[in-house]
Amino acid sequence: LTLKFTHIFLDHQVHFLCSPGFQLMGPETRVCLDSQNWSGAQPSCKSSSSSSSHCPTSISTHVRASRCIEFLDSTHCTCEQGYSISSHNSTLCTDIDECELFRRTRPGRLCLHTCVNTAGSFHCECPAGYSLGRDSRSCHDIDECARATHNCSSEQVCVNTYGGHRCVEVDCPRIRNATYIKTSPLRCDRNPCIQGDNACFQAPVSINFHFMSVVSNMSTPTVLFRLSAARILGDTLRFGLLGNRGVQHFSVQRSGRLTGQLVLVNAVQGPATLELDIEMSEMERRVLLGRYVTKVTLFVSPYNF
Repeated sequence: LTLKFTHIFLDHQVHFLCSPGFQLMGPETRVCLDSQNWSGAQPSCKSSSSSSSHCPTSISTHVRASRCIEFLDSTHCTCEQGYSISSHNSTLCTDIDECELFRRTRPGRLCLHTCVNTAGSFHCECPAGYSLGRDSRSCHDIDECARATHNCSSEQVCVNTYGGHRCVEVDCPRIRNATYIKTSPLRCDRNPCIQGDNACFQAPVSINFHFMSVVSNMSTPTVLFRLSAARILGDTLRFGLLGNRGVQHFSVQRSGRLTGQLVLVNAVQGPATLELDIEMSEMERRVLLGRYVTKVTLFVSPYNF
């Protein structure tokens, strides 16, 4: 339903028109009365209708009548906050699309995720798994694991991710000539080897499982975590990636005599899940004393927050 205003003051008229293909149901003209009501019934196009009980009235939620004052043969019109004078008719106020205006005129974002324009204002929305911050613009991850709102079983480990969570099962690996026992939810230790069983001694002494969550397109290089030896029996510790998994995105660097660190060297576009194995080897005069493996799983969020 389209309106054409001639005036918006007492005794003045407002005219109603429908778009082509629609039929006007009701009066074409209404008058602003002393009672601050419009004369006649509220017209409509097809089955849509709107009601008004005061003058001036809203044409729609995104177009409203302006407030005008006549002084010295001139008219000055103003709008409510969130509206601006129409470029086609000074008696009308049109909604300001703050989302589009901010995008075109300022750097950054008005909302961290989605900006939704509303009549006279706007609001921000966050993706599933996030809550809107106190500033009503930022998004904060909901930790389902900490809140115990996950659906993981007692045999699974809950891993919080940005925007959700994962339920993971940690099983000790089956390695030829060696057996393992789970000594904690995220660690498996090798059972003692028979004297002289070199194949068993070559198997990792322990296998740790490490799960991480990161945002998409994280800046690089970034240190993700550090690993260290509680004590050392030999004279040398070596850190490195085991196999070819992860070589495209990660690097293992020495950070101290007993410590190494995993570094993200290339950004990862989410959503993605990356897996890699880090090996720490203990040596004595170039003879292997023991291998310690950390299996890392990286959950990359679809979002950069």
